[in-house]
Formats: sequence, structure tokens, C-alpha cells
Amino acid sequence: MVAIDQQRPMRVGLVHYLNSFVEFQRQVVTKRTQYDLQKAQARLHIVEGLIKALSILDAVIKTIRASKKRKDAQANLVAEYDFTDRQAEAIVALQLYRLTNTDVTALEAEQTELTALIAQFQLILTDAHELDKVLKKELRQIKKDFATPRRTQIEAKVQKLTVDTKITVPNEDVMLLISHAGYIKRSSLRSYKASDAADNGLREDDYPLVTMETTTLSHVWMFTNHGNVIYRPVHEIADARWKDTGEHLSQTIGLAEDEELIAAYVFDQLEQPGSIIMATSDGQIKQSAFADFKPGTRYKSRPSVGMKLKSVAARVVAVHYYQPGQAADSIVAISKEGYGLRFNVDELPVTGLRTAGVRAINLKDDDQLVNIALVNEADHLALITQRGAFKEMRVSDLELGARARRGNLVLHKIKTNPHQIADFIGHPASFTGTLEVITNRPMFQDVQVSDHHIGTAKSNGTFVVDVDTQGTPVKLHFKDEAPVTQTKPDAEPRKTAPAKSEPEFEQLTL
Repeated sequence: MVAIDQQRPMRVGLVHYLNSFVEFQRQVVTKRTQYDLQKAQARLHIVEGLIKALSILDAVIKTIRASKKRKDAQANLVAEYDFTDRQAEAIVALQLYRLTNTDVTALEAEQTELTALIAQFQLILTDAHELDKVLKKELRQIKKDFATPRRTQIEAKVQKLTVDTKITVPNEDVMLLISHAGYIKRSSLRSYKASDAADNGLREDDYPLVTMETTTLSHVWMFTNHGNVIYRPVHEIADARWKDTGEHLSQTIGLAEDEELIAAYVFDQLEQPGSIIMATSDGQIKQSAFADFKPGTRYKSRPSVGMKLKSVAARVVAVHYYQPGQAADSIVAISKEGYGLRFNVDELPVTGLRTAGVRAINLKDDDQLVNIALVNEADHLALITQRGAFKEMRVSDLELGARARRGNLVLHKIKTNPHQIADFIGHPASFTGTLEVITNRPMFQDVQVSDHHIGTAKSNGTFVVDVDTQGTPVKLHFKDEAPVTQTKPDAEPRKTAPAKSEPEFEQLTL
């Protein structure tokens, strides 16, 4: 069943449910015992004061009569007979006939009873075994009060049932949406066309990773920044109106608080050629055969491991599907501090899922990998910095070298407020469409690629985002469907901007 446990919704079984219930009952018994202990200790303190007062009753009465008012009587008892404030208050509050007629034997019996109770309460609070004994006793009483006889009949022989495990799924065209925050849904084309495409029901701080038309027979693989892989056949994804938010993955699979989706791929068939290439923020990269990602029998309730992280702070920053022989034949890795490295895909060994991979780029201690791109020699790179500057450059400006090196700078280093790479992507040289910058607020800024010159590795580009009003850029992606990588460069390449030691940035109207 789906339940809220430790302030988080999750899918739990009977054992988990009972363990949580028992733990809650332990807390109830503990807090109740703490309350009873405090109450018993307070009463014992008063009883001890009354016993002491009876032993010197004449002197106490004389002191009270000699006092001007109640506060003075209370203060005189504390000063002359070493009573505490609470004991003195209890003595003064008693009427005289009750003080003189109180049986000291009854008080001593109450003192003995309270002492025993306090010892029992303290034992329960300090000994887990005693606490569980109390819990067992109370649960047995609940069973006695509310038990009902078994209604299931156990027979020696039962009729054999034959279940057809084949599932017939109608082939329907649907719109699929997968968001960065982990919301997924499929909607009918009718619902999608009747709504504004932008009115997708997502929160203001969320954005789609995948928005595409597919069929109920397709299959989805989703990858998280913790290195986990989640599989869903499209027909099992909740059907919702396009304006609805959809289902969150935590309703069926437990995700960590800071776990997010970073990539998703949709295929028509379970069997696919090629491999999955993943990279992490600490500079690791790995390639695993796509066949290894075939879902197991428990895919509905738990994710599978796609990549083992080498440190607690490491996060997966990029996931790419790769087929040998496709146009892209090399990998570009760029770090936050602006070091770029390009090497052949052939340098990556194919390993299993529960591996950490190999070194992609040699990072400095305070640096981290921001992304990787699968490209060919003729492609271009689009980069966005944390200061909101956008730059286009040729892949060929990065010399093809070996893996695990530092690489070359793709930014011009300046002393004051230097630029750092927030994100980058690769695209065909023929692409002149629109890219979208996402900031940490988040806000979204379109960038028309055709409006920008090709820069060199030593330039910093032009400002396209006002960080003061829009926030710091964190993501750069294609606004519409990503273009297919071409094998040839543009017939008419765009002009290249001359290199400058520190470009005079053009502040665009935002």
C-alpha cells in the first residue's frame, strides 16, 4: 500500500507497515511514561514536604500564624525549615483542619507507592526490553478486546487455477511527458490538442525532459543523478489529462530527497543495439551495453543501478545512448572551470552496470565535470556560463587526444568575476534553431543560434541572460526536438568572430 512514512509517501509492504506501527507505539509508550514519571516525581516531592511538615506541625502552624500574608508564610517556611518553594506552597494551600487531621501513615504509604512507580517508569525509559514488555502487554490486550475469528477456510484440496499471463495492450497514440522533478504521465492526443501545450500541469520550478508523441507499446528508461535507472512500459504510466500534473515516481519507487531525473529515452522495442554512456561530476565515464539495462521482475517497486558512484558527493551529469557506426565518433568533456577534452568513443571499455567506469578528464581539486557530448569533427558546441554568456564554437577547435588528460581551456580566463561553464551541448553545424537556457529560479530564456557568431576557444561569448533578474544559468538544452547529427559541415558556415583577450560583451535586451 502507499503510505506516508517519516513524512514521505512511499510504497510499503506488510512487514514495513508493521515495523513502522510498532516503532510509533514505542514512541507513544515512551512519551506517556515520561509524562507519568514527571507527574509522580512532582507528587512525591509534595508528599515528602507534607510528611516533614507533620513531624514539626506545631512549629509550622506557629510560623504560618505569625506571617502577615500567604506569600510571607511561604517565604518563612522556606527560610526557617528548608522547604522548597513547591513544598511550602502546598503546605500553605492546605486548610488548617486538613493539615492537622492528615494521617502520616497514609502519606508514607503513598510515598512508598510513588517511589516504586518512579523506579518502574525509569526502568521502562532506560531498558528497551522493559519498554517492549509494556508494548506486548498492551498489544495483547488490544487483541483480546478486538480479535475476530479467522474467516478464511483452509482446505486440504483446492481447484487448480490457470492464469493467462499474456497482457493484451491496445496500440494507441499518446503524448508522453517526463519531468526533471520526476513526474510522468501519458495523455490522449485529444486531450493534448484541446489544451495549450505549455499548460502541462508541472510546478513552476519543474520542466520537461521528454515531451513526445509515442504509442502505448513503447518503453521508457529514465536515469537519475544518483546513477539509478527506472524502467516503465508506456501503457503502465498513469493516463491523465494534459493539464494534470501526473504521477510522481516516488509513489511506486523510493527516491532520495535530492534525486532527480537527468535523462530519459523512449524505444519501440525492449531489445536495442548499442550502449549507454554515463558521466559523473567527479570526471568518471563508463559505457555499458544496452542489453544490460533490460528490466527485471521487480522494476515496478525499485530502480536498478546504472552506474556506481565513487564518492558521496559525486552525481551523474550526463547520459547518452550510443550506437557504433553513427555519425558521432568522439566525446567532448568540459569542466566547470572551462577545460575541454575530446577523445574517441573507442577509448571507452564496455563494462557492467555496477561499475564506476574510467577517468574521462583529469580535474583539479576544486573543479568538476559539467557535461559530455557525443559529436563528430564537423559539429559545433554551444556553451552557457554562470554569468549568462552564450558562446558557439567548433568541435574541431578541440584537438582530438587521449582520455584522462586535463584538456585545453575553452574560455578566456579573467581575474575579476571569471566565467565558469554552467552547461553545454553539441549540435550539427547546420543547426540554426532555438536553444533554451534554464536558470536556478527557474526562468527560461530562448537563444537563437543563428543570431550568434562562431567564437574561438579563447572567447567568452555574449550575454544572453541577466543573472540579477533571471537567476544563474544551470541548464542548456534544445527547445524542441534535438537535431540529428550530420556527417558533413554546413555548406555556408557562419562567420567566425575574431578572438579578443576579454570580449566586449553585448548586453542584450532581456
